[in-house]
Amino acid sequence: MEFSPDAKRVFHVQTYGAATAIDGVRVVELTRHADDSGAMTELARLTDGRAAGLGDFSVRQVNYSEMAPGAIKAFHLHARQTDVWFVPPSDRMLVVLLDVREGSRTEGARQRVVLGNGGSRLLLIPPGVAHGVRNLAEATGRIVYLTDLHFSPEPATCDEGRLPWDFAGKDVWEITRG
Repeated sequence: MEFSPDAKRVFHVQTYGAATAIDGVRVVELTRHADDSGAMTELARLTDGRAAGLGDFSVRQVNYSEMAPGAIKAFHLHARQTDVWFVPPSDRMLVVLLDVREGSRTEGARQRVVLGNGGSRLLLIPPGVAHGVRNLAEATGRIVYLTDLHFSPEPATCDEGRLPWDFAGKDVWEITRG
């Protein structure tokens, strides 16, 4: 069967395989224990500041952030700090990751992960991987995140830098349709 010229021009086959994975980024599935009165998720079991399942990551600070519906916070970038993010299952956040580490095996790779959305997962983001988030829900979104460095607002010791929100293109924040 032949397609019309307009259809041929825009036709493509959707990719159903595994998404691009950036070297060092880790998604850790968590167990959510639910009963008729609610649910509980163990975020981390710590031994001397090290969280099980996260390798050498040592917790130094725990933070909580809220985002307005539809808000985009991007892009953050750390030279030394590793982040571990958790979004409650009742929320829905699109996280976009960009490997900007020169010489990395996955340099230039872009990875999209939806956190929350009924699931309980941790997302480990290594230094040199720019990261941003969009609240896809119609309610305030929440992120609990762990870091392996203490935050410092002082320019001489601050490890948080920024890239423009559209560094990977404005379309990166759109919902994949198809």
